[in-house]
Amino acid sequence: MKIAIIGYGNIGKAVEQAVLAAPDMVLSDVYHHNDNLSRIKADVAILCVPTREVPEYAQICVNQGVATVDSFDIHSRIAGLRSELMPLDKAHKTVSIVAAGWDPGSDSVVRSLMQAIAPQGITYTNFGPGRSMGHTVAAKAIEGVHDALSMTIPLGTGVHRRMVYVELEEGADLKRVEKMILKDDYFAHDETHVIAVPSVAALNNVAHGVNLVRSGVSGATHNQRFEFNMTINNPALTGQVMVACARAAVRMKEAGRYGAYTMIELAPIDLLAGEKEDNIRALV
Repeated sequence: MKIAIIGYGNIGKAVEQAVLAAPDMVLSDVYHHNDNLSRIKADVAILCVPTREVPEYAQICVNQGVATVDSFDIHSRIAGLRSELMPLDKAHKTVSIVAAGWDPGSDSVVRSLMQAIAPQGITYTNFGPGRSMGHTVAAKAIEGVHDALSMTIPLGTGVHRRMVYVELEEGADLKRVEKMILKDDYFAHDETHVIAVPSVAALNNVAHGVNLVRSGVSGATHNQRFEFNMTINNPALTGQVMVACARAAVRMKEAGRYGAYTMIELAPIDLLAGEKEDNIRALV
């Protein structure tokens, strides 16, 4: 499978490592934001660009018949992006995997499984403590911010605090920067604190994690409780999930299943390297 990477920040570098380690993939090209994308020679383009640029780059690739994988992470807009890409993918006979990170992404699959085995109940997703890449990129984009770090602090039952550390440009006004951050959709729904620091690099750490808990009812039996935990390197896991989804995109395209999909619509076996029958024997 020929893989192209578009965008070469933390995620792009992690994707590169995962592609090079994959037994069934080769890295065809790495494109930076300003590269000419008029002729992409790959089976799949993995989009490692900021979330708000994903729709633009996805359309460029799909219009060339190239499958795409992205880690779009604004939860409230995922369904809209999927709907936007669906007819385009079908018209160009290709596949897009949308929101293929770890949350949204692999955590979405875990939440779906938990709900399937306890249909009535409540699931709490508790992130961190750790560095949120999407929130950090959004904070960095604010005028007057030289560098930023957004930390997610879990308060329990799915409630979070955002600690945003900003290294200001010379002459920038902290109050104005804070106002702009609080208005951004990434931060508008959580308790958020903006703190000016002399050096973001001195604080930076890409560790993260999640705790998923569901309490519910299986059939008529109450008090069913499931818990999933992980502690991770954020870019590395995001990159690995995207590479697994690139594999699924190629298989779906070969089977003629054209369209745009989220991870909960994928068959888990399509994410795995190796022969299907071997994986069934090993994992079932």
